[in-house]
Amino acid sequence: MTVLIVGAGPTGLTLACDLARHGVPCRIVDRADGVFVGSRAKGLQPRALEVFHDLGVLDRILAGGEPFPKFRLYQGDSPVWERTVEEMLGVPEPAVTATVPYPKTWLIPQWRTEEILRDRFAELGGRVEWNTEIIGVTQDSDGVIAHTVDGDIRAEYLVAADGGRSTVRKALGVGFVGETLEAERTLIGDVRADGLDGRYCHILTRAGNVGERFSLWNLPDSEHYQFVASMPADEVGALDLETVRRLCRERSGRNDIRLYDLRWISLYRVNVRMVDRYRVGRVFLSGDAAHVHSSAGGQGLNTGVQDAYNLGWKLAAVYSGAGDELLDTYAAERMPVAANVLGLTTRMHRQDFRGGGAPAIHQLDNTYRGGPLAVDDRAEPGTLRAGDRAPDGVLPSGTRLFDIFSGPHATVLAFGAPIGDFGVPTIAVPETEGYDVAPGTYVLVRPDGYIGAITASAEVVRRYPAISSREPRRTPAYRSEP
Repeated sequence: MTVLIVGAGPTGLTLACDLARHGVPCRIVDRADGVFVGSRAKGLQPRALEVFHDLGVLDRILAGGEPFPKFRLYQGDSPVWERTVEEMLGVPEPAVTATVPYPKTWLIPQWRTEEILRDRFAELGGRVEWNTEIIGVTQDSDGVIAHTVDGDIRAEYLVAADGGRSTVRKALGVGFVGETLEAERTLIGDVRADGLDGRYCHILTRAGNVGERFSLWNLPDSEHYQFVASMPADEVGALDLETVRRLCRERSGRNDIRLYDLRWISLYRVNVRMVDRYRVGRVFLSGDAAHVHSSAGGQGLNTGVQDAYNLGWKLAAVYSGAGDELLDTYAAERMPVAANVLGLTTRMHRQDFRGGGAPAIHQLDNTYRGGPLAVDDRAEPGTLRAGDRAPDGVLPSGTRLFDIFSGPHATVLAFGAPIGDFGVPTIAVPETEGYDVAPGTYVLVRPDGYIGAITASAEVVRRYPAISSREPRRTPAYRSEP
């Protein structure tokens, strides 16, 4: 079995790393001729940081970024206020706890996230195949064929992670339902700037009106800033440095800020769309190929990473002998999450920094409760349910639960229940914060860090797909470092 991944952005690379550590043969191709140098998406949410902990790259992610800076609003050249992202959202300042070790958004340019994931994939024996453009897709009873200008690539399964303009999605004729905000455009890119002090999201305005702003974000370990400016569609000029300079002068009323060394520039049209299907035969859609929305709230990259994380262990289970029908649960679990994200980002986009409260953006509360893989047969369920994210915790030995979960395996936590031979790590756990379960209960944590089952029955645990599909000879040797 081989999985072909189309698109070497964060979604595709996350999936490639996950499959490689499971020992699943995979190829990842991209039509570009190499690495894109622009910052693009720049915020990693807490749940994405937990995924990267599991993939063994969190230390590199933290070293390559910095805490999200404060927002600083200017009226002309005078600062008016400074606010944290939590103050902007109207939510309490999050703190590190035993159950949530990474509670804050992390600032890191997308190119650096991709670089870290490419390096991890290389450590696991893979490489990105550049200059490989997919021009069509067909399927037969044995697999899927991706057609390129240089020949065909055959695989058992194909995952489209090729962006909002996905060639694969179009070739399959999958509907992309939603709306386009035709009257509005957003100009974005990276540029160097002189004349600004401190590390902030500098919100430049002439008279304090955030609706007419020019934003310059400091980027970690870089002399470049990311600029962002929204405008009516009929006011867009040439995509060049002079347009950027003009907008900055007009929006800020300042002549003391010098912009130069334009690294990249793009015009972004806000679409709020998602596919009507996540699966067509042996092809799966993920990331922006499956859902696009406003960048407000920093959800896009993070949602794509979780798409990949959900699909990876299921493809690995099929590789190890599970039935193909397990892959249908990918759509069942991820489509509701994508729909919720579209609603969240649209609400934040319309608020446009004007307050009014905002939903949480951390993605820690994404859940698969009630889904086809959530088994909770307790007569009186607690606060924590099957389908929820498995909280971190610290055992009496000092070992973190996240370090036990790390790797391509499922984990069974036995809360006063007999330690059975489940073929995966099984840990006797005393009463632990975040796990309100009665003595005699098993909590099965899936390879993607979500709770698959909460039950007193060892047989229920043994029948769960993340365990029942495993063959002892295929127990992976890889285990990410704490």
